[in-house]
Amino acid sequence: MLHIYNTLSRRKEPFQPVEPGRVRMYVCGMTVYDYCHLGHARMLVSFDVIQRWLRVLGYDVHYVRNITDIDDKIIRKAVQTGQRLGEVTSYYIDAMHADEAALGVQPPDSEPLATEHVGAMLDIIGRLEEKGLAYRANSGDVNYAVRSFKGYGKLSGKSLDDLRAGERVAVDSDKRDPLDFVLWKSAKPDEPEESKWSSPYGLGRPGWHIECSAMSRALLGIPLDIHGGGPDLKFPHHENEIAQSEGAFGTQLANTWMHCGPLMVDADKMSKSLGNFRTIRDTIAAASAIHESAAQYQANAREAEMLRFFIVRNHYRSIQNYTPDNLRDAQNALDRLYQTLLNVAPEDVEIDWSAPEVSGFRDAMNDDFNTSGAVAVLFELAGEVNRTGSSRVAGLLKALGAVLGLLQVDPAVYSRCASRYIGQSESFETFDDSRIDALVEERSAAKKARDFARADMIREQLRQAGVELEDKPGGVTQWRRA
Repeated sequence: MLHIYNTLSRRKEPFQPVEPGRVRMYVCGMTVYDYCHLGHARMLVSFDVIQRWLRVLGYDVHYVRNITDIDDKIIRKAVQTGQRLGEVTSYYIDAMHADEAALGVQPPDSEPLATEHVGAMLDIIGRLEEKGLAYRANSGDVNYAVRSFKGYGKLSGKSLDDLRAGERVAVDSDKRDPLDFVLWKSAKPDEPEESKWSSPYGLGRPGWHIECSAMSRALLGIPLDIHGGGPDLKFPHHENEIAQSEGAFGTQLANTWMHCGPLMVDADKMSKSLGNFRTIRDTIAAASAIHESAAQYQANAREAEMLRFFIVRNHYRSIQNYTPDNLRDAQNALDRLYQTLLNVAPEDVEIDWSAPEVSGFRDAMNDDFNTSGAVAVLFELAGEVNRTGSSRVAGLLKALGAVLGLLQVDPAVYSRCASRYIGQSESFETFDDSRIDALVEERSAAKKARDFARADMIREQLRQAGVELEDKPGGVTQWRRA
């Protein structure tokens, strides 16, 4: 039986959806004003694996991941660049989709835009005002009265008094309490007209937290079976969502709360605010070109899958550290799995989940989506393939890899893909496929002419460029990037 660690209860629990056989999962997505960084990649891949496994278990999954397309940061970006808000958000939505495709992240079943649900947000704000949980400030903003909601802090474990004592929330004279948060922001004269909506409170726009309360209820209803997101969303975003939704409707927002762990850089969380982030497209060469053509996809397949593997080989709740050496280690490990499939062609097999060979994988995934344990099984199977040459086990390796979104590139194509994370010389970049093919052909001709010195020189030239040759029976030579 599947067990999931519930952030709300702080323990693993048997998973029991509200409606048997059906899972309603909502994950907070991107605010689209810049490129996605590796911390975002971890969230995207983690919940992609989670929804994949839920489907393997036979659940009818409705996976919703929203897009925040109205926000202070988006407005600033538009003003700085002289663009309309829609131009900014459309560009970065397309970039996000390209990054997701590069990482093998399947599209969610629904991907709502916040601007499509402003009416639902105003409805919730009105309900909160009627119940005395929201009030109009002198500035024209509408704020949530945090101390009027008795359950505030139950997700994060933070008490209101501790928050006040720690001065973690800036004091705003327009609020009754410095912990209160904005539900509706009154429009400012210098803001773009397209950032303003009519409301009972005058022109303005929604606060960030109210967006997800409205979209999750509109598309999935409440209670949700699973609500998830990145580690930094637990407080205040998800805590505020609970206060809004449960305050307005009197029903628990979500039965299971899930949060992936942080991606660290030198003991600090990777984030744009700290300036220590690395984008997905910086890490995967030309990620924006992915899927524009088969050739461009193949040229990036190795690095793209390396990044996914780097994330998947760790449990989603663990603290993960980003270093170039860790990426290089992930690349080398993934290369070993692909080399196994290159050496032994896999059969097409259907996974028998009752078979002993896959029990370790199944049990690991049912234990709070323990992908680290599942990846260990992949290496056990690779070891068996290398010992026995079994094409059936190779097929099982490939099929289980697919469950994690791995090992689906043709091994021959993968072996020829470039990577900056496996220590090639600088000259590697100049050796494209056509040049390598020409040198291999020249070496074959030299061997036939018994010019072995020339043949050895070509092999060494290719080796120094990160290309390995393997001579097969019948005079055939295969090459792969080291």
